[in-house]
Amino acid sequence: MVSRFLTGKEIAAVLQDAAKGTVDIVIGTHRLLQKDVEFKDLGLVVVDEEHRFGVAHKERLKKMRQLVDVLSLTATPIPRTLHMSLVGIRDLSIIETPPVDRLAIQTYVTRYDERVIRDAILREVERGGQVFFLHNRVETIDRLALKLADLIPEARMTVAHGQMRPKELEKVMVDFLDNKTQVLVCSAIIESGLDFPNANTIIINRADQFGLAQLYQLRGRVGRSHRHAFAYLLIPGEKAITPDAERRLRALQEIDGLGGGFKLALHDLEIRGAGNLLGSQQSGQITAVGFELYTEMMEKAVQELKGEEVLPEVDPEIRLGIPAYLPDSYIPDANQRLYFYKRLASLRNVLELDELKEEIKDRFGPYNGIVDNLFLVMNLRRVLKEFLVQQISVSDGKVFMLFHPESPVKVDKLLELIRKQKNRFRLAPDGRLSFTPKCQDWQPLVDEVVELLHTIEDIPAPQRDQPESIRV
Repeated sequence: MVSRFLTGKEIAAVLQDAAKGTVDIVIGTHRLLQKDVEFKDLGLVVVDEEHRFGVAHKERLKKMRQLVDVLSLTATPIPRTLHMSLVGIRDLSIIETPPVDRLAIQTYVTRYDERVIRDAILREVERGGQVFFLHNRVETIDRLALKLADLIPEARMTVAHGQMRPKELEKVMVDFLDNKTQVLVCSAIIESGLDFPNANTIIINRADQFGLAQLYQLRGRVGRSHRHAFAYLLIPGEKAITPDAERRLRALQEIDGLGGGFKLALHDLEIRGAGNLLGSQQSGQITAVGFELYTEMMEKAVQELKGEEVLPEVDPEIRLGIPAYLPDSYIPDANQRLYFYKRLASLRNVLELDELKEEIKDRFGPYNGIVDNLFLVMNLRRVLKEFLVQQISVSDGKVFMLFHPESPVKVDKLLELIRKQKNRFRLAPDGRLSFTPKCQDWQPLVDEVVELLHTIEDIPAPQRDQPESIRV
């Protein structure tokens, strides 16, 4: 083991053994990242509490050996790390099952109020528990501890922060563990690596100055037994904090269930952005291309590097003359209309369409034929994208379809269909298929197009009482 609690001579001996290969496992703090640390044959690096490490730290670990395997553990992934896992650059495993008898922590966001502080501490002390009072300013922490001692003379208090001498800090923590003191006034030094089952109330002063992941980690210092735990996030006032801080605190208060770290990390990703993949920024917005396009490009690049087949994407041009849109009278807000257009454009299956239809109907009431036509067209667009149909149009009673060169349609199936029904189907030299539909009405026409595409792809259409697009 390597940490600042060892003497220089003891640390030198451990590092010497690591370089020789006489020890198999070295467990340490950031001290292991310094340049004088060498390993004879490093095979695995396990980074616990990964959110505490910057890019430079992680790169230092990889420089020790190019092909080292890295396992990162954290309850709240850094936005960049989470994004890399979501797009497939890193593998991701989620542990969702909490320990037996573990209860959710009740979280309160409130203004700094001495009555609230006194009541919270006394309630915990009276049931035999202990309290963390977190104040992350070392220069004023002793003054605050004296103030709290006057406010709650019934409780035994002590102070802990990172600028204390190692032996002194160790004694304070051991005394708290042995229940010799009831309130630990401390800095963010307690953020990770501590397990005090008897401490089940934490009060965080100026909670608005902490990051989302940091708040989650600090809150996790309590509630580590079968008892109900409480977390009080103190702020100077609603108008005295930034909008981002307000979003962080609201997210933490809403996600107070067990195993909420992953959901919280997703909120953090939304608030702060995914950062720079190749640089040192671990958060930030990709303003040049937009987040969704960036993610799409990244997923394709990862698929190519893995040797997977990457099919081209087309944005079908639909010229059927069908009046299809969301009227202003139905959804008055322009932003809401754009939001639903976007969701309709990204449909992946009929189930998603059914759910979206129910949501729109529930929010805005029954819709008319024009909105129904929109659902019909957007479902057709989804099918056309699947079959790589670049264009579909209607002219002089005929339907024309232009296929992408890599479309999954079977040429032999298509030619066989044309031979059997010469009067209805034609294939132009430019690869454009034309046919005369059995019915000119929109619904049957769209059904016929969908059925035709499934036929020539050599995959049978889904067996239902009605064709797929009729469910629209």
